Amino acid sequence: MPIDAAKALAAEPRSGQITWDHKDVQLYHLGIGAGRPATDPDELRYTLESRLHVLPSFATVAGNGAPGVISGLSMPGIEVDLARVLHGGQLLTVHRPIPAEGTATATNRIAAVYDKVKAAILVLRTEVADADGPLWTNDAQIFLRGEGGFGGDRGPSTRLEPPAGEPDRTVERAVREDQALLYRLCGDWNPLHADPEFAKLAGFDRPILHGLCTYGITLKAVVDTLLDGDVTRVRSYVTRFAGVVYPGETLRIRMWRTPGAIRVAVSAVRGTDDAPVLADTVVEHS
Repeated sequence: MPIDAAKALAAEPRSGQITWDHKDVQLYHLGIGAGRPATDPDELRYTLESRLHVLPSFATVAGNGAPGVISGLSMPGIEVDLARVLHGGQLLTVHRPIPAEGTATATNRIAAVYDKVKAAILVLRTEVADADGPLWTNDAQIFLRGEGGFGGDRGPSTRLEPPAGEPDRTVERAVREDQALLYRLCGDWNPLHADPEFAKLAGFDRPILHGLCTYGITLKAVVDTLLDGDVTRVRSYVTRFAGVVYPGETLRIRMWRTPGAIRVAVSAVRGTDDAPVLADTVVEHS
């Protein structure tokens, strides 16, 4: 049986050291579209090392974050065809502001296995801490097509009620033609995002943008628009990946403040046809 949930959940966590510096942070920020206009003071805090602030979603690539997912898929009890793997959602919890350079220990484990009958969902948890304590926790929800039906827990529903009323703010972000080529330098070398022939084999007209790139673009829009550009106010950020974006398209990002709460509900759609890209998305903040 491809999925042995008990074995996977009982597996020993895997730990390793990760490091990053200001160049990694700057590259990530450029990879999600920062620096336009290049001399704008609000953009220089993302691109100039003497003013650098770290957008919390950098945590998804710090130390070339992709190996955490690959490590999880090779855990005991998990034997899957990578062609059946989809990134279904992401939850980032920030324990304190991320420094522009650092060395930390990343610990990966399978936190949950859910049986959706026609598919399985793995929750791959990465906990990162440095000498001063916890920095962040990443939960990647990995959707495994055709791997369900093993009699396990179906898990909680992640669907949220759509926000009511008109959004408080709506912004558009143009995605550069070369955005995926730049973003993949952060560590995700999947040819789906660069090779037209590979993309066609996967069922797409052309290479698509990384879901985590859209994730970063959207968080930056929320921080810049509703949080006064203060990256340290972000406490958590959750989303479900609902569709794809092609480089060269435009993202339309809608934001709803939740009355009486420190959270922002967000939706991201393609500007061309309003097709959902990110759904069930919430940014919690101070």
